[in-house]
Amino acid sequence: MKNRFFILWTILLLISCSSIKKHNAQVSRPVSVEKLKKDVDFAYRKLQKMQPALYWYIPKEQLDYKFDSLKTTITKPLTSYEFYTKITPVLNEVRQGHLGIYPNTIIWSKEETRKLVKKGMGPFSQFEFMMFNNKLYVQKNNSIDSTIAVGSEIVSIDSVSTEKLLIQYRKLMTSDGYNTTFYKHQLPKKFSNFYVAQNGLKDSLLYAFKFDDTIKNIWIKRKKLEKELSIIKDSVAKKLTKAEKKNLVLANNKNRKYNSIHGYDASSKTFQRTLSFTGKDSSVAVLKIKSFSIGNYEPFYKESFKRIINNKSKYLVLDLRDNPGGRLSEINYLYSFVADSIIPFVDKSQVASKTSFLKRDYFTGSWTTKALKSLAYPFYVGYIYLKVKKEDDNFYFYTSENRTKALQENRFKGKMYVLIDGGSFSASSILSSNLKGSNRAVFVGEETGGAYNGTVAGQMPIIELPNSKVKIRVGLMRIAPHYKTDEEGHGIRPDIEIIPTLEDKIKGNDPEMNWILDNIKNNYQDAK
Repeated sequence: MKNRFFILWTILLLISCSSIKKHNAQVSRPVSVEKLKKDVDFAYRKLQKMQPALYWYIPKEQLDYKFDSLKTTITKPLTSYEFYTKITPVLNEVRQGHLGIYPNTIIWSKEETRKLVKKGMGPFSQFEFMMFNNKLYVQKNNSIDSTIAVGSEIVSIDSVSTEKLLIQYRKLMTSDGYNTTFYKHQLPKKFSNFYVAQNGLKDSLLYAFKFDDTIKNIWIKRKKLEKELSIIKDSVAKKLTKAEKKNLVLANNKNRKYNSIHGYDASSKTFQRTLSFTGKDSSVAVLKIKSFSIGNYEPFYKESFKRIINNKSKYLVLDLRDNPGGRLSEINYLYSFVADSIIPFVDKSQVASKTSFLKRDYFTGSWTTKALKSLAYPFYVGYIYLKVKKEDDNFYFYTSENRTKALQENRFKGKMYVLIDGGSFSASSILSSNLKGSNRAVFVGEETGGAYNGTVAGQMPIIELPNSKVKIRVGLMRIAPHYKTDEEGHGIRPDIEIIPTLEDKIKGNDPEMNWILDNIKNNYQDAK
């Protein structure tokens, strides 16, 4: 029996290795002109069948012309990446920020991945970047070289101008509508992904840093995580008593619960939901939400607003800066704690057809999960068929977020401020739209990256083009907030526009929050 298992395991391993080699060989192999043109047609057909409001920001005739023109520019075989750089700008003419396009890339085996992790943190992962005036700067330095100051301009990487790279990569992404604030927040975060897709994964990079008019060329190599590895080794080597093991289990369970409620993100080692107080007698509550995607949110908001009421806070600051969005259910729930009137939070969601939801990634998960989903699939098809309704030649999908919900008894009724910027996207923009439309809050900061009148997102399956293997993430639902604006294709504009400078970032200043605190202070003094 053991021999049979070993033989089966060996066969599966060989098949897996062979599959990886075959895939990786295709990545750099040019694809014929005929096949690439078929991929162009395939991509457009899929968009037409799957994405609602495809012509929201561009007329059909113009988009037809752009796809036809794209095919005329393909005159020689191209690699998957070369084709990706040609088709992506055309797909981005749809102007939907959730529409993702991804090149075919190298796959690593488990053994190769293990060796790579053992080598340590890559030369990109040691920094966080920011953009000002189309230039790339260091926002955070986690490298061994502490002489690299925050605010240093990255002039070049491996002797290639970063300004040139930013211009290239800017064409490979889009925002909702005609918004421009989104790019300077998202492009620095995606910069390393774009670079690796173009140049491959590297163990070292030659950075040219500029600070105080002085340029330094510094090699950044992989950084071994010796400290973290030694902690793991020590914890494994230490033998625990039964009592210590029991206490460790209890502590871990408590931590897991706390982490879930506060939305702990292991990759950034930060909590996504935090509440703090400032001002005289905790009169100002600051609710910082970094995303609406992680953990069990209901206990957090219940406890937070209970504390806000108990502290008798007169002001609430909701900080949605650099919040990329997340769950509709969470923002609707949060809205019930701050709103002053009942509304259906979002409109019924427009979909492309009666069956477009059947094109989502339904069969995902383990083999057991897939088997159970196969049994449930006929019921799923019936459910979708009943949930999607045709009205006025359009199809709509109804969810619980389309219905009005009662406001919370302990909701906040004081003065409210909302901090926004170009990184406020998707769900954080939907929430902002309803708060802005109901005149519930004073908005401070910069125009949001997400559009005021909604977006195309919800279920977002990934389709693969058959020949180039380029992947496209397509939104299946047009999601629109209850409140809308006549200005199409732009985000929520602030009542008070304040955009931090590079110097603010270097010094750790927060001019938007400072304005709010000064405004509260002045209003308080005027009332005395």
